[in-house]
Amino acid sequence: MSTYRSSTRTAARRAVVASTAALSLALLTACGGGSDSGDSGKSGEKSAPKDAFSISQKNAWGTTEVKKKPVRVATVSDGDTAIALALGIVPVITPDVEDGGKVAEYKQRAVDGLKAGKLKTYDDTDGTAYEAVAAEAPDIILGMNTWEMDKDYAKLAPIAPVVTYTDKAQADTFTWQDRLRRAAEALGLKEKGEAVIAAAEKTTADAAAAHPEFKGKTYTYAVVHPEQISFQSYASQDPGVFEKFGLVKTDKAKNYGPDRNGISLENLDQLDADVLLVTYPFGDRGVMSPAELEGNKLFTSLKAVKEKHFAVVPSENTLASAIAYPDALSAPWATEQLTPLLAKAVAGK
Repeated sequence: MSTYRSSTRTAARRAVVASTAALSLALLTACGGGSDSGDSGKSGEKSAPKDAFSISQKNAWGTTEVKKKPVRVATVSDGDTAIALALGIVPVITPDVEDGGKVAEYKQRAVDGLKAGKLKTYDDTDGTAYEAVAAEAPDIILGMNTWEMDKDYAKLAPIAPVVTYTDKAQADTFTWQDRLRRAAEALGLKEKGEAVIAAAEKTTADAAAAHPEFKGKTYTYAVVHPEQISFQSYASQDPGVFEKFGLVKTDKAKNYGPDRNGISLENLDQLDADVLLVTYPFGDRGVMSPAELEGNKLFTSLKAVKEKHFAVVPSENTLASAIAYPDALSAPWATEQLTPLLAKAVAGK
């Protein structure tokens, strides 16, 4: 719901990866020995191993064929790293997207839970580092959350099967659940993927049930960008977590869309709602500072502001980014963070 991008998220540890690979080798050796037995000679055929694995997925650039259950998983975006971690996999390499080395709280939780230590990363300043990815000899590459696949696919596909979207437009339109399900299928972890989705959705449902006062309240979500104040909760916007809480968009939302969401200072009254939420940019200075906006006479005259139904969604702790680009790890965490903030705003505290 904003332009913040999470540069833009089966073994849990390298030790487990190694042991799993060794076990797989032993199993394959055993199967190979069995294929020379008298039974196979009589039939003239080799029986397929019980753990045979084969997945085929068409994508926007071709077809991804996965002939063995992946163990070594590489990722090319932070959202893809989130998918791997949520499924209990420690990637062999990921892009270095951390600002000053600070890891988002929800991501650190997952890393700690898997006892992964510090993830191995590559410098993504100039985009995907193909040689670094290739050097890790991945079995599969997750690219469900990247906007660079049109450029990357031809260089990544020779390294390992690439799991990505079926249509280029899905880079923007796929929900985090869609992305997780497609990746989980390619990894042979469909049941685990559904369990992750169910747990996240239960977190939100439980929060909504605990706060019936949210239901039916209108809301506006605005983001102060460097270029403009944006009406982010426009009519066609993915409702995301706000509406899962029971909130609804205002009737003014129909006046705005993804390509026409700027709010001029003389039209700040368009932001009014039962609950008004605002995010200020982290790093780059917005078109207005918090003091300038919250000191503006028209803004302070809004009913939501006067009656204290106004809250700032922080960007420093990555909450604004998690709302804008939810993934398998950030979605339940965003619910945890937003629930008390919304409770105060609805109550006028």
